[in-house]
Amino acid sequence: MRKVLSVLLVFALVAVCLAGCGDASKSDVSQVVICQLVEHPALDEATKGFEDALKKELGSDVIIYTHVADGSSEACSSIIEEAVNNKVDLIMTNATPAMVSAVNITGRIPIVATSITDYGSALNMRNWNGVTGINVTGTSDLAPIEELKEVILEVKPNVERIGIIYSSSESNSQFQANSMKKLLDEDGIKYEEYAVADDEDIKAVAMKAVEECDAIYIPTDNRISAEADSLVDVFNNAKVPMFGGEEGICRAGVATVSIDYYSIGYEAGEMAVDILKNGANPANMEIKYAKEYTKKYNRSNANKIGIAIPQDYVEIQ
Repeated sequence: MRKVLSVLLVFALVAVCLAGCGDASKSDVSQVVICQLVEHPALDEATKGFEDALKKELGSDVIIYTHVADGSSEACSSIIEEAVNNKVDLIMTNATPAMVSAVNITGRIPIVATSITDYGSALNMRNWNGVTGINVTGTSDLAPIEELKEVILEVKPNVERIGIIYSSSESNSQFQANSMKKLLDEDGIKYEEYAVADDEDIKAVAMKAVEECDAIYIPTDNRISAEADSLVDVFNNAKVPMFGGEEGICRAGVATVSIDYYSIGYEAGEMAVDILKNGANPANMEIKYAKEYTKKYNRSNANKIGIAIPQDYVEIQ
């Protein structure tokens, strides 16, 4: 398991690690820097998939430098700046803030991203057509919002009001929240929206939401997922089921429609190989999406809340 770099140490350590790789333009070996926003199960799996794809396809012809930015956009920028200064061949970014940092720093080095829900929103592109037109491509972790709405109705068929909690600073979370609101409006289901601005507000917002709603939806959200362990008792004690946009956040929830983060990371790795070996242009490479989804549930939380889960759901291990 890679070591998580603290915000206090990341700036010094990145410089040391990348300085050791020298000028990538002087070597036949491809050099790749990975910038993962924060350590949590979904992103870890995506990074592992990416690394495995590169190692399988390129073997000793690639050197990978992996850094975890401990949730700091500033640390992401430091990692990317050092990568650019050392002229690496490709940058992989894992999660939206990491990708945005890379796009703001370099328009030359290919960027392959993963764990991005909606590239159009993340890159502020109004006329989104599936390709970025810039030095960025990658894979999306967008789970089917409509299927997740159906999961909520299957598990909580008598739901009266759904609380939607998301980070106001994460464009991908807001995109999912807006998509869910649209679907609930179409079905005439009531909801309340709770935007979280700071980490310190997450638990307080969740406590307010369970007082006002009888089910909670939290989309794929790096900030809230990192704090999921602190929310378990909030939902369980209130007997209010939470439905997550991905498996990791369901540490505090009861059910989700889950994609395989290892697979989207691996596919991003294959895209990186195409760029490094075949000279593919990321500007013209279509963003790829997960091909399969699985309805999953958290047995412990469901039992504590006293809610029945349909038999076709797979237990989260």
